[in-house]
Amino acid sequence: RALPHFSDFTEMMRALGYPRLISLENFHTPNFMLVSEVLLWLVKRYEPQSDIPGDVDTEQDRVFFIKAVAQFMATKAHIKLNTKKLYQADGYAVKELLKVTSVLYRAMSTQGGEPAHLPEEDSTKFKFDLGSKIADLKAARQLASEITSKGAVLYDLLGKEVELREARTESIARPLEINEAEKVMKIAINSVLGEVQKTKDMLNNVALDEANLEAKIEKRKLELERSQKRLQTLQSVRPAFMDEYEKIEEQLQKQYSTYLEKFRNLTYMEQLLDDHRRAEQEMFE
Repeated sequence: RALPHFSDFTEMMRALGYPRLISLENFHTPNFMLVSEVLLWLVKRYEPQSDIPGDVDTEQDRVFFIKAVAQFMATKAHIKLNTKKLYQADGYAVKELLKVTSVLYRAMSTQGGEPAHLPEEDSTKFKFDLGSKIADLKAARQLASEITSKGAVLYDLLGKEVELREARTESIARPLEINEAEKVMKIAINSVLGEVQKTKDMLNNVALDEANLEAKIEKRKLELERSQKRLQTLQSVRPAFMDEYEKIEEQLQKQYSTYLEKFRNLTYMEQLLDDHRRAEQEMFE
């Protein structure tokens, strides 16, 4: 692709004090990183206090970056940039970059000043704080979606304006009859009175339900108190057969101890008998 006025662009960038050398080979293929770096440098050159996000890692970030730069140049310098050509980042992007560099170059030539040398850290890479802009970006996107939906609803409502205009005009043109208006007002008043009476009945029902619930709660409290008193009485009263039960339980514990002792002895004697029989069998064999 032919690069029109490429030498002018390189000379202007060199005159403006761009720290890197730009050659023809840089724009043979799309080079978005270089284009974004040049754009950031030009924006910073035009207004040092500008706040353009420099993150171009994803496709969405690049689109947002190009739009932000184009909007900045349109509002601050009245320079209209073609965002599609800038996004191509090839030879056609040079034409758009020339629009900015030529303005800065003419301003420098008019003032007869030397190109200002930016600090080293600013000339290599500009860093912008996006933390404060993320919330604004999300809010702007949400508002854009709401505006779109509200616009669609408004469009549908405006589509019905033709029919509604006739009905509205007919209603306005129709003479107002006192008797009919009075009749309608009475109907409305009766309807409101009916709603008021219905609300009063509901309030009375609520009061009645509240009284019933309080009576049930009081009844449950009395039953709980009686049950607690009965439980305390049962815990304090000792059954009549408890003495005999404890005596028999003590005897049973003794009998169990005796049983365990005899069971162990019996097991030991059976083991000795098995050993004796095994020894006799071996002697016999």
